Amino acid sequence: MSAITVRPVSAGSGLAGNRLPRNAVWLVLAASLVVSIALFALLAAADGSTFNLVGAILVGALLHLVVSTGLAAAVEGRRQAIDRLVTGLVTGAFLLAMVPLISVGWEVVAKGLERCDVEFFTSSMRNVTGEGGGALHAMIGTLLITLAATIISVPLGLLTSIYLVEYARGRIGKIITFLVDIMTGIPSIVAGLFAYAVFALIFGPGIRMGIIGAVSLSVLMIPVVVRSSEEMLRIVPNELREASYALGVPKWLTIMKVVLPTSIAGITTGVVLAIARVIGETAPLLITAGYSASMNYNLFHDRMQSLPVFVYRQYADQGNPISAFLERAWAGALVLILIVMILNLIARLVARYFAPKSGR
Repeated sequence: MSAITVRPVSAGSGLAGNRLPRNAVWLVLAASLVVSIALFALLAAADGSTFNLVGAILVGALLHLVVSTGLAAAVEGRRQAIDRLVTGLVTGAFLLAMVPLISVGWEVVAKGLERCDVEFFTSSMRNVTGEGGGALHAMIGTLLITLAATIISVPLGLLTSIYLVEYARGRIGKIITFLVDIMTGIPSIVAGLFAYAVFALIFGPGIRMGIIGAVSLSVLMIPVVVRSSEEMLRIVPNELREASYALGVPKWLTIMKVVLPTSIAGITTGVVLAIARVIGETAPLLITAGYSASMNYNLFHDRMQSLPVFVYRQYADQGNPISAFLERAWAGALVLILIVMILNLIARLVARYFAPKSGR
């Protein structure tokens, strides 16, 4: 038997066990930011320009990435240096993506809270020309239109996804999937024009009703529900279906009692994503539901206000004083975001409650 020669691992390689101290990365980051801020401050003082804090932070982050990667290459080796470089790039991309989200959220909350009072939630804009008024009619309209669109879209979308997963075979399934993908990308204004054209042929030109807005939103919701539900149904293990068939359970009952309960959490999430996709649409509702300053609880009669249209009209039709219109617009945007947040929380609770329980 030949002897096995063990070669020592060279110092500085990725396998030698050398590691930078845990706080080294944070010290490098702090030093990089200090150097960058000092450099930008000197340049601003020399040119007489305004200090650019955002630019200083970006340059500091890049400097930290270069210095930390160089230190890791010298101490830990090439493999660990590349790992730290990629980790830094991924973390930087995440932080960069969070900047506009946090900025928009902060702006909406800061300016929307100024007008979120009792009057805003308990009154409409009827006979209001300046200060005061509220968005109760727009909130009711948004909830009614979105509820009607959900009632239309969820059964159609879910049944379509069940057909694609459980029944469709060959060319028919591919054609339906192709058409659904095309519908996913259609502009919202096209959905509004389609719904308006259909109802205008029946009731005549100039018709405006909440149900027309619900139909236009359902055109946008259905493809999202179909695609999300289809993916959730496909990941249900075939072993569950085969076990049900082996017990003599018919296919329709297997879908009702096995497939749907197993995928209900993902389906619920997809439905909420579809609602969030359409609840902020403005263009189709401007064409189909119109604008109203009064309360309207009837989807099948006259114009109906919605929150996105309310925000748009408050900004577009600014009167005197301008601040009152802008405050109502920001408050409406904040309420719309809160509604989407509440819907997401409800979806998580429903998904947790209806998700299949694991057990022995």
